[in-house]
Amino acid sequence: MSTFIYFAYGSNMLAERLVARCSSARLLEIVVAAGHAVDFSKRGADGSGKAALVGRPGWVTYGVLFEIALAERDVLDRHEGPGYQRVDDFRVWTLTGSQEVVASTYIARASEPDLLPYDWYLQLVVAGCEQGRFPGTYTNGLRSRPFTTDPDPARRSAREARSILARCGPASGLEGARKRG
Repeated sequence: MSTFIYFAYGSNMLAERLVARCSSARLLEIVVAAGHAVDFSKRGADGSGKAALVGRPGWVTYGVLFEIALAERDVLDRHEGPGYQRVDDFRVWTLTGSQEVVASTYIARASEPDLLPYDWYLQLVVAGCEQGRFPGTYTNGLRSRPFTTDPDPARRSAREARSILARCGPASGLEGARKRG
């Protein structure tokens, strides 16, 4: 079976979330993208802020490498939607810094700096950090980001996220996070 390597830095870091989308996804390792930061400036279809990888000298973004069947690449493309551009030659480094890995990832096509993620979306991102056992300072930095409550608690994506988070346990809270809006 042909596969590709995918670098997840947002809600897809949570293995259960990605496997629900791409059943062949297999976690490989935790890596870093040097010179990049995560913000929530990509407008989602629901109007909220979604994770966006932005160039920022001196910063490091943690993420997760997955191996996924090439037959599921189109599925992942559809989930990421037209707001992201897939980049197939994105370079990340192993945690020891000794090995460079080339992976596919998604970069936001447009940036809107005043967007906020919904509570459930930020919980997915934080849960992915906790699952990967990222450094506390990195995880807490994301946990402390401002967010807003989804005005539509019956939204399908919110229900799916809450179901996944419930299966993952309590390590997905936003204690100390800043609610805005």
